Amino acid sequence: MVEGARRRVCLVRSRGLRLRCAGLLLCSALSPERDMSGGDSCVPVDAVSLPWLSLAVPSVPQEPFGLTPASCPSQVPMEVSGLPAELWRLILSYLRLPDLGRCSLVCRTWYELVLSLDKTRWRQLCLGCLEHRHPNWPNQPGVEPPSWREAFKQHYLSSKTWTKNTQDPETSNCLSLFRRRKGRRRLCVGAGGEFSSLRAALAAAGPYDRLVLLPGVHEEQSEVLLKVPVEIVGQGKLGDVVLLVSIDQHCPTARLCNVVFMPARFTSVVYKTTSGYVQFDSCNFESGQLQIHAPGTCQVKFCTFSQSSIYLRSVALCILENCEFTGSENASVTVEGCPSSDRNWACKHLAALAKSCAASVWEPDPAECPVAKRDGSGELLLGPVRTCEIVVGEERSSLLSAAGARDLLGSAQEDSEFGESLQAAKEEEEYPVLDSNSSDSDIHSDDEEDAQAMYKLPYQGHSLSHTLADIMDSRLQSNRLHALQKDLKLKSLQQELQQDKEAQCLANSLQGCIIRQCLFRDGKGGIFIYSRGQAKLEESIFRDLTYAVRCIQNSKVIMLRNDIHHCKASGIFLRLSAGGLIADNNIHSNSEAGVDIRKGANPLVLCNKIHSGLRSGIVVVGNGKGIIRSNQIYGNKEAGIYILYNGNPAVSGNHIFQGLAAGIAVNENGRGQITGNVICENQWGGADIRHGGDPVLRNNLISCGYSDGVVVGERGKGLIEGNAIYGNKGCGVWMTSSSLPHLINNQISHNSIYGVAVFCRKDDAGDYPPSQGGSENFQEEREGPGGENDPNSEEEHPAARRPISVALVELNSINHNGAAGLHVKSSEALNIIANVIHANRDGGVAVLQSSQLTRIANNSISCNSRGGVLVEAECQVELRGNGIYENSSHGIISKGEGIIMENDIIGNHRCGLQLLQAADMKVTKNRIQSFQDYGIALFDEAKGLVQENLIFQGRSKKSILRLMSNAEDCIIQNNMLLTFKKRFDMECMLINPPARPHIEGGALGSCAAAGGQRVSSITTRVDGGCHNHGSIFCTVL
Repeated sequence: MVEGARRRVCLVRSRGLRLRCAGLLLCSALSPERDMSGGDSCVPVDAVSLPWLSLAVPSVPQEPFGLTPASCPSQVPMEVSGLPAELWRLILSYLRLPDLGRCSLVCRTWYELVLSLDKTRWRQLCLGCLEHRHPNWPNQPGVEPPSWREAFKQHYLSSKTWTKNTQDPETSNCLSLFRRRKGRRRLCVGAGGEFSSLRAALAAAGPYDRLVLLPGVHEEQSEVLLKVPVEIVGQGKLGDVVLLVSIDQHCPTARLCNVVFMPARFTSVVYKTTSGYVQFDSCNFESGQLQIHAPGTCQVKFCTFSQSSIYLRSVALCILENCEFTGSENASVTVEGCPSSDRNWACKHLAALAKSCAASVWEPDPAECPVAKRDGSGELLLGPVRTCEIVVGEERSSLLSAAGARDLLGSAQEDSEFGESLQAAKEEEEYPVLDSNSSDSDIHSDDEEDAQAMYKLPYQGHSLSHTLADIMDSRLQSNRLHALQKDLKLKSLQQELQQDKEAQCLANSLQGCIIRQCLFRDGKGGIFIYSRGQAKLEESIFRDLTYAVRCIQNSKVIMLRNDIHHCKASGIFLRLSAGGLIADNNIHSNSEAGVDIRKGANPLVLCNKIHSGLRSGIVVVGNGKGIIRSNQIYGNKEAGIYILYNGNPAVSGNHIFQGLAAGIAVNENGRGQITGNVICENQWGGADIRHGGDPVLRNNLISCGYSDGVVVGERGKGLIEGNAIYGNKGCGVWMTSSSLPHLINNQISHNSIYGVAVFCRKDDAGDYPPSQGGSENFQEEREGPGGENDPNSEEEHPAARRPISVALVELNSINHNGAAGLHVKSSEALNIIANVIHANRDGGVAVLQSSQLTRIANNSISCNSRGGVLVEAECQVELRGNGIYENSSHGIISKGEGIIMENDIIGNHRCGLQLLQAADMKVTKNRIQSFQDYGIALFDEAKGLVQENLIFQGRSKKSILRLMSNAEDCIIQNNMLLTFKKRFDMECMLINPPARPHIEGGALGSCAAAGGQRVSSITTRVDGGCHNHGSIFCTVL
């Protein structure tokens, strides 16, 4: 009964309060002296008029008289007083802010009703306050905030930071009450006011008094000292009050609002503090400077700086929000010195304010991945990116349209070098036609398949057969490429921060200068940070500047969700051991690099869009480092990432596409760990390595380029391992003979020209664009190999520990390319070891020029559309331990000199081995079978030694043809012809030893491991001379 009585009392009281509030609201709304326009909301709101702020904007509604929502009776409908909810909203929209706050405390229903006024009354209150501007000014003034009420709350809280001076003892609550007393003085300065000058008013002011500057121009002839905490506010609209002054603050705190500041005649410094906290709201600074020295600090909000700047020295924490900087002659904001929080009372308040206003990390929409287009004015526009279609085991026309094929053919014909190479590769059609009068040589088509099955020698058990099986299974190959694309999917910033604790710590740090939602435009520089300074930039715009951010001398910059474009130089410039985090920014249309990293700088560059630049996307120069991860880099006129002069970044997980030059260029002794990137649809090489460049290029997808997949130019080096080089319109890998790359365990397939091409010429300006970065001004960065290298650089770059003397192509799968699998026209030595060269549209290996020894050992060369191996005149070649199977023409054609030893040349459609012209070869210990032609054929002036070869019977029953003019110079002896009567005999023919290639011990394990999972294997090569007995293998360390 007692509980029931209490509930009835509560119900009566709450209903009575609602009725009284309804009457008050009606009287207020219908009062004739009430300003129906809501203009009273323009009066500045301070701590005196809003002592109940926490009640006006409660996070949880509170019930009157101590009632909780659970103990309060059921919701009373708004029609309790006979008025519908729509009329209540209309009435509430006329209330002043204090009355609106009190009404929100009546009950939950009224609280929700007050919240429903967000788009009307709260918006009017927020925009009507002279102390603040639109919440999204200056960057997006046309975009409404998520909540006008929340924006107004943040405005109010930030404007009161200056009153929270905790230098006072925590027990001294009386001073807090004194600061908020209703009777604090309001002093007017100017014509018609109590004081004629600001200096006189300050002399008479007490702590926390408000000085109101009346409209007009106020000028002080000497420096003004601010010794007591006061609030200086301009009356009227912004621009009505102009103050020509130089103020030196000596008090703990101060606030200035709604004033235009201009420097006095004797100095350019408008305001300076070396010890206290100062707050600027909705002010304009013209042609002056604001100086803050530690332990002083500041908060600047909704201010405009025209040809003005801010200088911060060792400031522990300051906040610049919603400010506009224009026309600066130097940097708009300069941050110097390591942050120091000694004797700074405002730090914890500013940190709490910064955390409450911080925007959450948002995930980019994957559909926003753009494609390069151009509008009528030539500007680069962006749209959805094309997905590179993966086609395996199909006709080449599926990778290249008919028009594209014609263009490619035309360009190949115009290129004299390519034309010459293609012509040389086709010369085997002119070789002498063997005798076809034998009845066995004319096989009826109906019997051909059965005959091939009868005479076929099984060879599938060799050491590389598992790789060959994967290649022949087009569905498996397609699935693997799709899986690789899925593995290399771009990560969001949120995913990166979850995996990288260092980046997460940087993103959450609050030290130094925090710049949020500001606009920097039409000036020389944006932010300059030096001498261990720190700054954090969020959601700001930098445009039409010389540079946006310059960070040097062990300083740190954190940049999140900024827009940086149309800078006259680089967008972001880091040097001299600078660091920090550059994440989720949109960096585009800059005249130089989007991000420039030099002189030991080591930032984290994550999840940015870097595009449409007039030069490179990212440049790493002069011992620069950095982690470059999960960025979209596209549409730049030069290399997406350009590394030179001992630059050594870690580049991983990026999507680099649709560039107008190379995807990644490594030049002038540049290095770097380049792993797990998607590099596609670039105009030139996906990766371009030249002039001492020595990177590690591992596990990348390099596809659908308009030129070659990987280019290793003059004096290029590097470890190129585990990459999928697929569907490029040029070669898979193009390299010069003067380069020394280590090409290992790559999948090189479906490229329109050669799989791997080696040329002896120098880099010609006409072949690749001179704008790969060579014309850029990097003179100051030319440290050379002995420059400022770190003592730990060898541990970071294993390839640098082992000097390379011979280029090596090892354990690669080279298949389904448009011309020869491996095309060699070299003036230097070359080792081709343990590769699978299969089903290419021309020959398997074509050696057209080789003045030094080319070693071709332990390869599987099969099912190519022409011959297995072609060796032109005057070439030096060693062929050892290879399996050359079922090629559509001859197994081996040689016009050169060297050794052909211990090879299995089986099932080729024409001769197994053909020696022409002045060939001088030692042919020993090979196993040879031709289905319908001679096992070995010698023509012209061929000479050498042909001995101890095992020739298996084919359908034609032909063994050795000898049509030579100088038979005495060619020794043919101890060769054996094997015939058979049963199919069982054929199955035993390649048993002892098994089918070649043989890869013994560690090398086979390296191949298997590399094929099963993408591991980092380091190989060394045997650079010794040619041995008559024994094979050349690679040894796995």
